[in-house]
Amino acid sequence: MSAVLSIGAAIVAGCLAVACVAFRRWGVAGWSFAAGMALLAGESIFAGLSAGAADWEMAARWQYYRLGVSSLIPGTWLLFSLTYSRGNYAVFLQQWRYVVGAIFLVPVLLVLGFEESLMNGVGRPEDSTAWFIAVGWPGRVFQMVLLIGWVLVLMNLERTYRTAVGIMRWRIKFAMLGLGLLFGARVYTSSQALLFSGVATSMAWIEAGALLLACGLVAASVARSGIIEVDVYPSRVVIHQSLTVLLVGLYLFVVGVLAQVVNALGGDMGFPLKALFILMAMTVLTLVLASDRVRQHSMRFVSRHFRRPLHDYRKVWTAFTERATARVDRTDLCREVVALVAETFNVLSATIWLVNVQRNRLLFGASTSLTEQKATELLGDQRDLPVLLALLKEKNEPVDIDVLSEPCVEMLRRCDPDHFGKGGNRVCVPLIAAGEVQGVITLADRVSGVRFSVEDYELLKCIGDQVAASLRNIQLSERLLESKQLEAFQAMSAFLVHDLKNTASALSLTLRNLPVHFNDPEFREDALRSIRTAVDHINGLISRLTSIKEGLRINSVEGDLNELVAKTLQGLATGTAGGVEVMMEFGDLPRLSFDPEQIKKVLTNLILNAKEAVGAGGRIEVSTASHNGWAVVTVADNGCGMSPEFVDRYLFRPFQTTKKKGLGIGMFQSRMIVEAHRGRLEVESEQNKGTVFRVLLPLARRKPETAAATQGEYL
Repeated sequence: MSAVLSIGAAIVAGCLAVACVAFRRWGVAGWSFAAGMALLAGESIFAGLSAGAADWEMAARWQYYRLGVSSLIPGTWLLFSLTYSRGNYAVFLQQWRYVVGAIFLVPVLLVLGFEESLMNGVGRPEDSTAWFIAVGWPGRVFQMVLLIGWVLVLMNLERTYRTAVGIMRWRIKFAMLGLGLLFGARVYTSSQALLFSGVATSMAWIEAGALLLACGLVAASVARSGIIEVDVYPSRVVIHQSLTVLLVGLYLFVVGVLAQVVNALGGDMGFPLKALFILMAMTVLTLVLASDRVRQHSMRFVSRHFRRPLHDYRKVWTAFTERATARVDRTDLCREVVALVAETFNVLSATIWLVNVQRNRLLFGASTSLTEQKATELLGDQRDLPVLLALLKEKNEPVDIDVLSEPCVEMLRRCDPDHFGKGGNRVCVPLIAAGEVQGVITLADRVSGVRFSVEDYELLKCIGDQVAASLRNIQLSERLLESKQLEAFQAMSAFLVHDLKNTASALSLTLRNLPVHFNDPEFREDALRSIRTAVDHINGLISRLTSIKEGLRINSVEGDLNELVAKTLQGLATGTAGGVEVMMEFGDLPRLSFDPEQIKKVLTNLILNAKEAVGAGGRIEVSTASHNGWAVVTVADNGCGMSPEFVDRYLFRPFQTTKKKGLGIGMFQSRMIVEAHRGRLEVESEQNKGTVFRVLLPLARRKPETAAATQGEYL
């Protein structure tokens, strides 16, 4: 009898595999399903032949062939479970690639490498027609890997099923239950093989029966909805609350105890058959408990006879808070909302459409029944959208779109197809916040065709207001981010322009003095050096434009600060010679760590600012010294000075300046550079008397910061 049932199951599984290959609609999931069904068919054939063998040698031979085919099954079905009905399956394949590889390779290596010790012997217990094939340690490891594979497959199928909601869950429910039954039976048979250190051919009853039931449920799923796969996007995070792990752990404990009790009492020859009937009963019970219609009828029965409200508002708001308020991405928020709405109101079709004000169009947010491609096709012509939005804004409450007679509502009816034709009324919930329509939620195909009540409308209104507020907050956050990005771009642009302005000032001063001192060879040499330095600086700025996203980087080297100050003054000497007295005084400084290019920018900015402040006949004093662990560079002038208010409130803020042609970025950039060196930039100024700037750099070798951390609010 076991052989006949196994052959029958193999034929049905083979037909499913052939049908899948013939239609070829599934991609990776489809091919893995076809391969998995073909392997199950082959395994079932060998299991039946082994169970019906006349002698132990034939039973052992067919059993070895069966194990060879079985070695490929868990890896194939694990691949299927990672790709089935998942729009983001590539992410999971990348994440699970090593696990899939191990589940594929380990059983195959055990079968090929330990052929002699895989099975220790074959016998037939008294009063039994079934063979018992004892296994060695490679066989026990083989069964352990199979058991792990079945559990992983069940975990991934559970994750997909729990992520799907509404019509998407309805479409795949029978297929998921069938596959869950199939691999639940496999967990049982593998655990028995581990428990008794052997494989009983009587277990072919259970595996063949489970395979037949699974094939029937998969076929029923296709006949029911015409489609067996949908697109859902499960989280990449492992589901720690997975029911699979809990149920398998509980099952292994109970079955282990039960099997030992049965064995101690002398055994039960009908135990496998009874286990098969229990498995079938559990499948029927699961189908009933998973029914949306049964759940809705039970809720209405409790509400009608025990005077309880249809909705537990505290539970609804707790679920909304936990699942929606923490979402900062619009798409993630929409997915959580449609799932919550579908579960709360027992609707199979819930869709969020978002309003794009700039393009004056509705955009697909998320749905329990539509894919993004299908939703885009349904949108079609949207010329009536402004009229529709005005109508929804005026009503500002959930409306029955099958009752409204306005022509513009036809677009909503087109976007919210009634899949079953008897799913009750179709409802639209406008999402309005700050006087603007953020989007709409459309609901259809309610279980059993129950119409929405006043209580349902009130709860929908509350949920819609909260969703609109969340969408509005995300919109404002995106605008703030765009504003900060624009501000960062402006700040970096200002830095570059300011550097170019300083270089242009130096070149301008050189050209101004060129006619006067052209015959002086030393002046010409200094002028050429200044021009060469300016060109190198401009080329450096251009090369750094490609890495503007990285922000300002401090590349410190050990150097002589006095030498850098002298070179900076020498580079500006041709420009500062015109009527400005420059006094230099260098103190004894040890070598210290700094970025010469960036510190030169600071010194150039301070000296040019001082020159502009003093004018013709003024005096600038540049000095260096060491004081209390700091290297101090002082730039003092006797120019016009600055008011205390400007120094305290505006001097180091970007885009604030007292110069007619200034950009207001130089001091902001200078302080940023100095602070990135873990230094300080100090200022003392008095109007009509002059200004003193001090650049303090640490003498100790402390690692400078990257300016990206300092300028975080601007970049």
